[in-house]
Amino acid sequence: MTFAAPLEAKSIRFRARSFVAFTLTPEAPLDVWLEGLDHWIGNSPGYFAGRPVVLDLNTLKPDVAAIESLVDVLGHRGIRVYAIELDGHTALAPNLPPVLVGAKEATTDGLLPREAREDVSGTSEGKAEGRAPEAGPDRDKAGKVDASKAGDSEPQVEASGTLMIKAPIRSGQAIVHPHGDVIVLGSVASGSEIIAAGSIHVYGTLRGRASAGALGNRGARIFCRKNEAELLAVDGWYVTAEEMEGVSRGKPVQAFLDGDALRVSTLS
Repeated sequence: MTFAAPLEAKSIRFRARSFVAFTLTPEAPLDVWLEGLDHWIGNSPGYFAGRPVVLDLNTLKPDVAAIESLVDVLGHRGIRVYAIELDGHTALAPNLPPVLVGAKEATTDGLLPREAREDVSGTSEGKAEGRAPEAGPDRDKAGKVDASKAGDSEPQVEASGTLMIKAPIRSGQAIVHPHGDVIVLGSVASGSEIIAAGSIHVYGTLRGRASAGALGNRGARIFCRKNEAELLAVDGWYVTAEEMEGVSRGKPVQAFLDGDALRVSTLS
């Protein structure tokens, strides 16, 4: 008679992780909002490809049928909704993305619940050149968001929280640094992207997209030695390549917020 040795039980490990997600907040009238979204997508084709998107419906407050229609409309635009924020709901239809419950937004002031977010961001009215989708790490639990690695560029985080990248950033690469400034000693290729909580410094040619102050830092700036950028954004306010054509293209520039307008000025 043979006996099978008892299997050793293995513990299941649970870890809290943080991810950078983009938040879309539809507003009424929806057709006008979708028109603005189409303009954004037209200026930055493929911007939402492969990106996790959270749909904040607390402003629009649609019914379930309208939510299903909106998720479908966004899907046809290449936007995949990973989760929905809608106060008073813990679940929707099985064919819809899950509802986020108790989610907090990471900003330069720390983790903010919805009420604090509205107090901080609800004071600005109107639009400047444009308002970009909000980017921020959505956290279920406290955790650390690591800067994305850029392949051979070997980013190094200084003690001050600044991320220094000593090699050029190639097309298709994305650098996400929610802890401070990003310094690139080389150039940034077309089709690449930098997202930073602080300012962005590019000591070569900037051809990709750069988003500074991504977690609500209105004092952040973007500096580059030669501006060939596809898009520049500070705290979500953005300008596109077409809007900079003939004004600041091919020049050393800085981009910064002046009230609710994003200014791009040349550096002497």
